[in-house]
Amino acid sequence: MFSRSISDQASRAARRFTRDERGNVAMIFAVALVPLLGFVGAAIDYSRTTAARSSMKVALDSAALMVSKDLGSNPTMSAAEISTKATNYFNALYTSNLSGPITVTANYTTNTKDGSTVTVTGSGAVDTNFMRMVGFPQMGIVGGSTTTWGSTRMRIAMALDVTGSMGQKGKLKAMQDAAKNLIDTLSKSSRMTEDVYISIVPFAQMVNVGSSNRNASWLKWDVYDDTAGSCNKSRYDYRTYDSKTACNNAGYSWNATSRNSWNGCVTDRDKPNDTTNTAATSAATRFPAYQYSTCPEPILGMTSAYGSNNVQTLKDKIDALDDGGGTNQPIGMAWAWWTLQTGTDPFPAPAKDSNYKYTDAIILLSDGENTINRWDGNGSSRSPEVDARQKILCDNIRAEQVDGKRKTTIYTIQVNTDGGPDYEVLKYCADAGQFFATTDAAGIATAFAAIGNSLNALRVSR
Repeated sequence: MFSRSISDQASRAARRFTRDERGNVAMIFAVALVPLLGFVGAAIDYSRTTAARSSMKVALDSAALMVSKDLGSNPTMSAAEISTKATNYFNALYTSNLSGPITVTANYTTNTKDGSTVTVTGSGAVDTNFMRMVGFPQMGIVGGSTTTWGSTRMRIAMALDVTGSMGQKGKLKAMQDAAKNLIDTLSKSSRMTEDVYISIVPFAQMVNVGSSNRNASWLKWDVYDDTAGSCNKSRYDYRTYDSKTACNNAGYSWNATSRNSWNGCVTDRDKPNDTTNTAATSAATRFPAYQYSTCPEPILGMTSAYGSNNVQTLKDKIDALDDGGGTNQPIGMAWAWWTLQTGTDPFPAPAKDSNYKYTDAIILLSDGENTINRWDGNGSSRSPEVDARQKILCDNIRAEQVDGKRKTTIYTIQVNTDGGPDYEVLKYCADAGQFFATTDAAGIATAFAAIGNSLNALRVSR
């Protein structure tokens, strides 16, 4: 029994040994530990590298944008200057301590049909903590950012109120300074003649198209012939007959003023063409000449903002503005819209290149409510009838489309130094967020600066 018992015990012990796996677990874990640590370490190193690359990309994006703005004001910078600026901007923005130094380069391509382009690239490396154990001491990071601007060209029409009230409280001078600053801002973003065009439309109750256009086919003279002159007899109340028709109907003679004395003033077109951009090809669509003693400075059609001579021409027109007359915002806006039209007299805008995108914009500044047009108002108090014509006009401008998109953006500026309410018709006409109100002359500069920033944003297309 004793010997059998030992034998059985030995057999049982042998069977237990063959089934015992406790030592295998330790051996397997020891063998698997090295690659397991490698995978975990690689994930940590990769995560650090990804974070560094993301930080680098953000800094490159901002650096490219800032370099493009510098090139906007100084497009003749050398390649070395551009790279230096890009490096300085990047180093100021890149705050990650995960990588070593980043090498930054910049390339600039001047204006083509796709716009001007600056590309800023960066390259560097992140030192690894775990991957170096398997032969990878560093992980490289590379990135780049491209900013393109100037593929959108601009046509800007400025309708500027020069009524009598603009001569008060420094408003006219403030408007002139702000408008000239806007011209400088837009000029700096120009790379060639066609990039930015600006027209200037001074308005009161009428506009001035220039007396040199006396023989233009787009004028008509019926209103002028009926109103330019004097009656040889006063009315019983000592007032004069102010038209040939009234004078003749009263049995008196009319002393007509020669058309050669016309000073360039035109009044509103016949309805409904006072609110449209219909070509002036018939009696109903032509522009009525009128003789008015305080006719504004003549309109300046689309003029390039590229080059010092062109900029000076635009500024000289602004400097020549003087004040006088009642307020007729619709005629100023209508002529601003008209100067944006291509290939159509009067004041045709240059033809547009189909290789480019274009933004048309109207900027209308006024310091008072509408008081008079050809048919309504007394020149001193608000005329709802004139407001109504302006709303129709603004609706028609908004309805004009190119390739299924709005063609013209409308900005309006209200200079309200009398503390009254907002001019509803100006708010109605402005695009969303593009109505600017100020209660003093100083605010005019702020409004024009905001509009300049908005317009320049369109020059950076991506």
